[in-house]
Amino acid sequence: MAVSPFSIVAADTPEAQSALAGLTARYPIVPAAEARRLVVLGGDGFMLETLRTTLDRDVAVYGMNLGSVGFLMNEFEPAGLAERLEAAQRVDIHPLLMQARTVAGRTVEAVAINDVSLLRETHQTAKLRILIDGVERLAELACDGALVATPAGSTAYNLSAQGPIVPIGARLLALTPISAFRPRRWRGALLPDTATVTVEILEPAKRPVSAVADSTEVRDVATVTVRQAADMTLSLLFDPEHNLEERILREQFLP
Repeated sequence: MAVSPFSIVAADTPEAQSALAGLTARYPIVPAAEARRLVVLGGDGFMLETLRTTLDRDVAVYGMNLGSVGFLMNEFEPAGLAERLEAAQRVDIHPLLMQARTVAGRTVEAVAINDVSLLRETHQTAKLRILIDGVERLAELACDGALVATPAGSTAYNLSAQGPIVPIGARLLALTPISAFRPRRWRGALLPDTATVTVEILEPAKRPVSAVADSTEVRDVATVTVRQAADMTLSLLFDPEHNLEERILREQFLP
């Protein structure tokens, strides 16, 4: 059976590094820059870091879990890796593009694969004004923060904030409040993935807010705009029995 060449990268942990040594001794590996498929050894955090490095490359990423949760990963099994790669199912996802303007007037852009979250910086409740495609939807949201999540990220921070789980094939984004105080009954919204979400921070001097795109943090923001980066595509590979669509569906029925 002819097998397409692949490369392997690993997190800086003893388990991942040991697995890397074993796999590179077992399989013919090509340099990462030449590979069309990339095997990632580690957890979800390292997977996200790796995906960010592939934004400008045509490469499909196959993760094997050597971390904790491993929601974006397949099970670790050294045997039959080449055959698993050939049989893997491909899922294409689009990240979010965050544009944050600070109180001082600085503009920062960042890409988020999971979510963009706004979080209060002090003991003071944040007060946010939310607009969707330029139309005001909430004049004032008093809360600890709010986030916009992709379907792939809907089972991460979004889920722990009581946000909805979004099927990977749904062309939707989740807008979820974090510990909303007023309006108390507002639980968020599902938005079309073409929507642009703008959040204006009210009273930023008294109630400072930071914006976080996955691991990129911008403090003391005044306005944050979030939209799907439709021109950016990330490709994940999953074993047929552990595909991402099934995981997201199964997650909704867990006790």
